[in-house]
Order: sequence, then structure tokens, then C-alpha cells
Amino acid sequence: MPEAAPAAVTAIDSHAHVFVRGLPLAPQRRHAPDYDATPADFSALLDAHGVSHALLVQPSFLGTDNRFLLDAIRARPRRLRGVAVVDPEADDLALQALADGGICGIRLNLVGLPIPDFSRPAWQRLFARVRALDWHVELHRDSQALAQAGQPVLDAGCKLVVDHFGRPGALADAGQAWLLAAAAGGRTWVKLSAAYRNWPVPSAPQARAAAERLLRAFGAGRLLWGSDWPHTEHREWVDYTAAQAALADWVPDAAARQRILVDTPARLFKFDQEGDLHAR
Repeated sequence: MPEAAPAAVTAIDSHAHVFVRGLPLAPQRRHAPDYDATPADFSALLDAHGVSHALLVQPSFLGTDNRFLLDAIRARPRRLRGVAVVDPEADDLALQALADGGICGIRLNLVGLPIPDFSRPAWQRLFARVRALDWHVELHRDSQALAQAGQPVLDAGCKLVVDHFGRPGALADAGQAWLLAAAAGGRTWVKLSAAYRNWPVPSAPQARAAAERLLRAFGAGRLLWGSDWPHTEHREWVDYTAAQAALADWVPDAAARQRILVDTPARLFKFDQEGDLHAR
């Protein structure tokens, strides 16, 4: 029986992953965890930390096999939404099935990979379908190539969500300049998440400065917070409690945090304020 929905949206974790050992792995991957991060474990963490809803992101090492992600959402359909990884040749029926299963976006995890030729017809068809489904495109890429990877998504008319502060190499690099300028277009969001993927420990001063710059450019209406649970390859540095507490350090204003935690992701990921997903 599916898990009961929380009574209301109190906070939305906009970036987390679930997986178990033994799942089929993508042929091209940077790593493969030797532990489980189960949907039940994640749900218990949400309960313990007062987080009512969450967006699950397909892990890179599982490639385009989104079955485990969909099963996790199916068990908790009123609490969870998902971002899938898809082949650019995916047809309309496959994409509609993902939408029916609670998917609200696709992820381009391009860290360490060449930027695809997004002008190809297959990519343009995919972006058109993303627009038709009212999905977003989530981009994970080091900031030096953010413009190269992100501008074609915006040019195709899609909503763009940039992972992990935009993965800056330095606060004033060209990629961050492009990201800050992209705020003016109104179709770009940024996740305040996984500071440990950007800066060496201790990372608080750098992350706080980056959050301040993003808040000035985007406003709380287009910023999101994510735990990045289970913090793959960085589990020794952070846990869910620390990830949640970091947002108060990055964004001291309570009203701004409310928008980042509730209002902005509820609209973008189509959670309603009673805690349900929009009816399918």
C-alpha cells in the first residue's frame, strides 16, 4: 500500500538519491557505491527532520534505467517527485510513462563528459517534449562549461535547473558570470546544495558568499535547497542534519528560506499545498 501523504508541505528537499547494491549499472560511470540508500531510509530521515516532500534525482551510475526511481515514487506518490535520465532518442510514449510515474524533469549529468551537440534533431525533439510536458532540464556541470551546456537548453525554451551552486571553480569565474546573468531570463533556477562538491572543508565562508550572490541575482523565488543525500563520495564530511542546517547559514532570513524550502519547489515540481502531487 502506498505511503500516506504528509498533511501539508512543510519543506521540500530538492535533491536526493535512492539506490541499492545490485542494480544494473551504467557502462560509463564515475563510481558505484558499495552501500544502500533505500527509499525507506530516506523517508525516515525526512520524517526526523521535518521535511514533508522531496525530489529524487536519478543517480548517474544507474544511467537511463529509471525503474528503481519510479518504484520509489510509486510507493510514496504524494510525497515524492523525480528527475529522470533519458536517452535523447526516447519517444513520446516513454516520456509520457515517466510523467505518469511522477517524473517532472530530465537530468543532464555532464561532469567529466563532453558537451553533447544539442543542435541535433534528437535533442531538439527531446527539448520540445520537455516543454510540452512542462518539465525542467536539470544540469550538473562544472561552471567553466555552464554557458556551453546551459544556453542551448534555454535557447530551446526549456526551464533550466542548475545543480550544486553551479559547481564554481572560483566565485568570479566566467561560468558563474554567465549563471548570474541568466537570472534575468526568468527560466533558470539554482540549487543551494552540496557545497562540499565545490570547496574544500571548511566550506562555509565560500558557500555563504556564493549563496549571497545567487540570492541577489535570482531572489528566493528561483533558488532551491537540496540535501544531496546520501552524499555519495562525501559521506565522511556531512550528514542530513548538517546539510539541513547549512541553509540557515547560507540564507539567514527566515522568509527567504520559506520560499526556498516550500513556495519555489512546490510550484516548480508541482506539489500542491495540501501535500499531494497534482492529479495524474
